[in-house]
Parts: sequence; C-alpha cells; structure tokens
Amino acid sequence: MTPHSFNFLQNPRLHLLCLAAAILIYLTIITAGNVPGFRADVGAYAPGAVLHSIAYAVLAALWFGGSRGTPLARACKAVLAIAAMGAGDEYVQSFFPYRGASVHDWAVDVSAAIVASSVMALLAARIAVGVRR
Repeated sequence: MTPHSFNFLQNPRLHLLCLAAAILIYLTIITAGNVPGFRADVGAYAPGAVLHSIAYAVLAALWFGGSRGTPLARACKAVLAIAAMGAGDEYVQSFFPYRGASVHDWAVDVSAAIVASSVMALLAARIAVGVRR
C-alpha cells in the first residue's frame, strides 16, 4: 500500500465510521438472528460456524479500523471487543426458546477475531514500515 493509504487509515472520521458500522452490524446480527425462523433460513446457505466466522471477522476488522494505537494494541482491542460482543450475542440467545447459547459459537467468534485482527495488524505494521522509508 502507498503512504496515501496509510493516511486514509489514520483519518479520525474513518475511526468513528468503522466503530459505528461495527456497532450497527452487531445490533443487526442480534436483532435478525433472534427473529423466529430467520436463523434457520440463513442456515440453508451456510453452516453456523461459517456465518459466525464471517460476521465476527468483519466486526473485528471494523473494530481494528476504529481503534487507535499500535497495530498490536488495536488488534488486542478488536479481539477483546469481539469477545464481549460474541458473549453478549450468546447471552441474548439464551432468552429465546428456539435459540440457545453456545460456547462453541463464542469460541468461533473469538477465533475469527484473532485471525482477522492479526491480518489487519500485520498489514498496518507493513504499511507503517513502508511509510517510514
């Protein structure tokens, strides 16, 4: 990536936009996921683990983009935020008789966040090194 890409990623407005998008997507996941029959309908296209992986990897990337600090600190913040979001999602699901909380789903969420945040941190560190040259 070019130095201009790095400057774009440092834009304070982008940070807020990324965090807002992450929160909006998270609330959409919780809301839509608990509509009777919706999860079963979506499950016809992909297994639950795949859906969780994709959704929470995107959330982690957005949270990383919205965080500040070193790439490692941003990755840690993203993983911690996704761990909390995933736990919140499973907690909400425990109140619905047609859904259930699953530690396995939460572990998939956190694993996806670790992978996505690691990739983002490596890219951000690489961009930062390229900018310094």
